[in-house]
Amino acid sequence: MLHSPPMNLRGKTLVFAMAVGQVGGLLPHVAVPSTMPAFLIPEWGLSYGEAGLMASAYAIGYMLAAPILTTLTDRLDGRRILILGSLLNAAGAIGFGLWADGMVSAMLLWALTGMGFAGSYMPGLKALSDRLDPGESSRSFTFYTSAFSFGVGLSFLACQLVAEAWGWRAAFVLTGLAPLAMTFVAWTLRPVTPAPRAGPVLDLVPALRNRAALGYSFAYGCHCFELYGLRTWLVAFWGFVAARGDMPLGAVVVSAVITIIAMPASILGNELALKLGRHRAVTLVMLLSAVVALAIGFTAGLSPWLTLALMLLYAFTTPGDSGALTSGMAAAADPRFRGASMAVHSTVGFGLTAAGGWVVGVALDMAGGVSQPGAWALAYTVMAAAVALGPVCLWWSRRGTASRWTT
Repeated sequence: MLHSPPMNLRGKTLVFAMAVGQVGGLLPHVAVPSTMPAFLIPEWGLSYGEAGLMASAYAIGYMLAAPILTTLTDRLDGRRILILGSLLNAAGAIGFGLWADGMVSAMLLWALTGMGFAGSYMPGLKALSDRLDPGESSRSFTFYTSAFSFGVGLSFLACQLVAEAWGWRAAFVLTGLAPLAMTFVAWTLRPVTPAPRAGPVLDLVPALRNRAALGYSFAYGCHCFELYGLRTWLVAFWGFVAARGDMPLGAVVVSAVITIIAMPASILGNELALKLGRHRAVTLVMLLSAVVALAIGFTAGLSPWLTLALMLLYAFTTPGDSGALTSGMAAAADPRFRGASMAVHSTVGFGLTAAGGWVVGVALDMAGGVSQPGAWALAYTVMAAAVALGPVCLWWSRRGTASRWTT
């Protein structure tokens, strides 16, 4: 049984400010998936596999930058990395809106945006943990990570509404200004000086030897594959559903609602983990998510209202393990190498994020495209198989010697 004491007022204010900054940094986050079906795919003549790869460039950029930028937070104050990352995040999104004119330029600029977010998400978590009192981490980390889903939901909403009103380029430029909010928050944080460290800067060996933390990170990768397989193709999927029956709710509303639901789902999932234990709770949620994904895939096209009900349930199960996985990794990490463990965690997660959007796109191509029910059955089967591997990763981590840092 895990316990987390209540935060004091200073801690609550800090967590709230960081969560607000993160929401700003996330506003351009799904600009590509939001604009692909109606704008980018037809304008640039992309296949679904190519479109999925283009959307995955964000995660590829994140994956390449995260090991360096997050590990640096063991040596530098995380707020410095946070300021740099937020500026790059804004520059990449605005640059996409101004200059992207095909798949290659789009991937380069979208990868730059992902690199910027790599300098703000986990470094932000490290900056937060460095300024919290001992014992406040579990619920604080969960609130911070759950704000991720709220920000992505607003991103779906803002990007689609702006694109419909003023075009897709305006969607990137206007949402690209929002990451500057995190720049301001980071600037106001009190400076913190990490303990001196010797050895190479990019030293991931201690983190890679921590089997207990790695189990959470590998399971997090399975979670990310499923989550971004869903989010990359959510707008296209709901276009398919709405076109096949009497459904007044369009993709703008459904994509935002389904994503925003992830915020309370992540918080509730962590509370479940505090009561049942992380491994047991995460295993339960992941297996349930796999079952719901299969139900969505094999009933898609039958009834829009049935699909909506299943998608609302999926909106709870898909992110329900996120907070528990990240707080579990942080608890299992050696405090001296927590930045390195966070770097491994986010690299694994966003590496499989990149794979999720692309592999689901390839599955859609293989089964006839987004207008075919069988294509969506295959797509959701792929997502179900990925998340079902998460409990296997947790089982593997318990087969080894548990980290003495595990709480």
